[in-house]
Formats: sequence, C-alpha cells, structure tokens
Amino acid sequence: MGYTALYRKFRPLTFEEIVGQEHITKTLRNQIIAGRVGHAYLLNGGRGTGKTSAAKVLARAINCLNPKDGEPCNECEICKGAINGSLTDIVEMDAASNNSVEDIRAIREEVNFLPTKAKYRVYIIDEVHMLSTGAFNALLKTLEEPPEHVKFILATTEPQKLPATILSRCQRFDFKRLSNASIIKRLEIVCQRSDIEITKEAMNIIATLADGAMRDALSILERCVQDGENKIDEDKIKDLVGIPKITYIHNITEAIIDYDIDKVLENLDIVLNEGKDIVNLLWEMIKYTKDILVYKTSKKLDLYSQDELKQIEEIAQKASKEKLIDIIYKLSNLENDIKFSTQKTIIFQAGIIKMCNKQAETEDNLSERIDKIEKYLKSGNLAVGAGVAVQTSAVPQAPRVTQQPPRNNTGNNVVARAAKAQTPKNFSNKSEEYWPQIITDLKQSGKIVLYTNLLGTKAKEINDMTVGIEFPNGMTSFGKTVLEKQENIREISNLVSIACGKEMQIKYIEKNNLVHQISQEETLQNLANQSDIPFNII
Repeated sequence: MGYTALYRKFRPLTFEEIVGQEHITKTLRNQIIAGRVGHAYLLNGGRGTGKTSAAKVLARAINCLNPKDGEPCNECEICKGAINGSLTDIVEMDAASNNSVEDIRAIREEVNFLPTKAKYRVYIIDEVHMLSTGAFNALLKTLEEPPEHVKFILATTEPQKLPATILSRCQRFDFKRLSNASIIKRLEIVCQRSDIEITKEAMNIIATLADGAMRDALSILERCVQDGENKIDEDKIKDLVGIPKITYIHNITEAIIDYDIDKVLENLDIVLNEGKDIVNLLWEMIKYTKDILVYKTSKKLDLYSQDELKQIEEIAQKASKEKLIDIIYKLSNLENDIKFSTQKTIIFQAGIIKMCNKQAETEDNLSERIDKIEKYLKSGNLAVGAGVAVQTSAVPQAPRVTQQPPRNNTGNNVVARAAKAQTPKNFSNKSEEYWPQIITDLKQSGKIVLYTNLLGTKAKEINDMTVGIEFPNGMTSFGKTVLEKQENIREISNLVSIACGKEMQIKYIEKNNLVHQISQEETLQNLANQSDIPFNII
C-alpha cells in the first residue's frame, strides 16, 4: 500500500472528530436523528476547515445501515464501501475540472436511476463556484426538485460567486476559521496515534502558521517528520519553514527602538545569510512587536519562556505604545512594498535602516503635523486664545495658473498670454518688488509652511526664463525637504510666472552652503511667531 498523507490518513470519520465546527455538526446530527434531511446543502468556509470531511460524513450517515445518534457506524457494508471508494451511489465531483454543461447534464440523466445499494444517491460537488454559467443553469431545475432518492452536497470557498437562484435552494452552513486551541486539540490526537513526540511550543507555532486551516497544520506536521525523526521542537519547525530564531527577532526589534543601525545591520546579515525568507522575517517582527504592545497593555502574554518575557518587559519599558503601533504600521507598509519589488532584499534593508534613522523619523512626523496645521488653517477656523473660533473664509486666495509642459512655441505663447492676462495690478515686473508680495499672498492663502521657509529670501532674475531665489542664511534641512517637493516648486513657479507675465522657472540659491539643523520645536515655534496668525501648538 502506498504512502498516505497525514491529512488524508486522519480525515475525520464522524461528526465528533470534526473540531471547531460544533455549531454545524450538532445541527446535521439532529436532522439525521429526526429524519428531516434536506435535499441540498451548501457548505461554505475557508480552506482546511472541514467542508469536504463533513460532506463525506453526512453522505455516509444518511445511508448507514446502523446509525448511532446521527453518526455513521463506519462498519456496515455501505460505510465501508463509501470509505474505500467502491460505493457508486456516493459520487464526488470536482467542479474545478468538471465545470461544463455536459458534466451537469450527465448528472441530470443519472438522477433518474435508483441507487444500487444505498438508500440515497448523493452528489458531492466540491469547489462548486467554478461551474460555468451554463452548468449552473443546467443544475438549477434538478437542484430545485430532485427525486426523493437524490441528495446534493455543494462545497465552496467563495459563495458570493454562486447565483442567487442556487443559494436560495440550499441549506447553507458557514464553516468558521479554526482557533489555535481547536487545531492543537486535533494535533495532539494525530501525534499520539502516529507516535510523534512534539513540544507544546512546537504545536503552538504550527497552529499559528496554519492560520485557521487544519489541513495546513497537518501538512506542516508531516514535513517535520520527513527526516525520519519523530521528535519535533520549536527550533526544528522554524528551521523548516524559514522563521528566524526569537533571539534575532528580539535584537532587531530592540535596535529599531534604540535607533541602533549597526546592531540592526549585524543581525539582519546573520538572518539573511542563513537563507531565511524576508516575508517570514517581517511577519515575525510584526507579531513580536504586537506581543510587546499586548504585554505593555495587559502584562499578560502566552507562548514565551520566562527569559523571553524578561526581554520583552525591557523593551516594553523603553518604548511607548504609540512607538510600537508606529513600528507595526511601518513594517506592514514595508511588507506591501516588497510584494511589488524585484529587489526585495534592498527594499527591505533600506526600509529597516530608515526606521532606525531618528532624524528622518522626526522630519516625517514634523511634516505630518505641519500638514495637519495647514489643512486646519485652510478650513477657515483658527483657534484663538482659550478656544475662541474665528472664521477666516474671507481670506483672499492667491491666483494660480495650471502649468502644462510646453510642446512647441505656440504653446509657450499661449501660457505667456494667460499669465500676463492674470497678472494682478499690484504686481510689479521687478523681482525685488513682486517677490515680497508673493510671500505675503502665500501667507494669506494659508500656505504657512511655504511662507515660513521663504521669509527673508530674495528673488533675482538670472535670465529671461529663470528666477533665482536666494537664501542669505542658507536652507534648513526641513525647509529643503519642503521646498523641493514638486507641488511646491510648481506653486512658486506659477506665482512668479503670473508676476512676470510669462512662463518662468525658479532656482534655489544658497549663498553659504551650510544647512542649519533645527529641532521640530523650533520649527513649530517659528510658525507660531512668524505667521502672524494666532493658533495654539499642542
């Protein structure tokens, strides 16, 4: 006899053996005991949750010669024939490969014949959502009024793809995702019957990796015993599926919180050189950070040893809840970026290094906060004093011109005429006169970030097409980031073009090449002091 996979060898033979779906198995058993078995069932749920197993048990139970409390005896002629596949009255069909109209028409012709041995002829159609439209139409009438000796059991993972006319003719049962406890309960039985020694921690990892699917859990378990040794521990599973050891996950997470780039790179090199999968590594980092957050909140955490809990407590004391949540979101975004990249390792390393750069994080947070202030100012409500709201909807908006890349000389002339036509009367063609007016208009239109970073600058025409903006005191690192954004460059270019009456480009000029570093508190205070608009900074 050939080798049989564990998930087939230990397929449940009774409703009682189907774990985690008691709400369904209890109902089916009661129907069988009361003799109120429906003519069509739809079993819906994720992969590996027990749909096909329940269909097989149900087909045997309604035909069993000696049923016990709604369960098949699995000893009579009918049950044994159904288990070994020799009983022709129970037909299993895969709709993924038999989805044509002809396949369903063959069933329509067969249903008119009485079963050979069993009481009912049962059709189990797996992945029924794969049937074609014509096949569904061919099945419809038979499903609605089948002969008394025919039962249909449909199974699917995507019920939304079934026509409403099919759904309304079936008793629907939704199989839920299996909990880790249910998976572990079944794993214990399988390991006991197979003489497999496995630790509690190893079963916890398998249950977590299975993601609610019993079949996936048994497949992982089977891979762990392929080396001939029936002893499974935590390290064996991690090595098999490419999960880094908890030591490296701890070191990387701690280094990110401490902004320690050297420590991060050292541990990343070790993990990647061992051939660990990047997606698995990210998954472990997200899970570990989540566990730290849970421990910081509730002081309770399972699945970790005492030494590991001490390490988690040390990190929890150093990191705030907001910091841990931010790390989880950034790791999740990094995982999405990697999916669509051909250079996964480079994107991964660059993303982790950026998370360890405290200055970059500060500038990102500052930029986000400034954007919120800008949006609030543009909304027309400004906080004054102790929370008095002032409406500023009457603030004049700076005129804007939408620029398109010039394709020919005619296009340039059109842009120039448009700019000239919209030139305000109070604008002068001299840069030293119109530039202060542009800065004032930026302030009045609510663009406080641009206004603040352009204060003290001077404009100078370099040639007929370019205006240079001079920064006598140099540009701050934050100001450089803001001003070099494409939308801000377009905004300033449009205003300069309107003032000059023709299309102009801008160029930033620093008289000294020093970049002054300022803290985010200084930048926010500058906004408050220089904007001349009263608002509170929290």
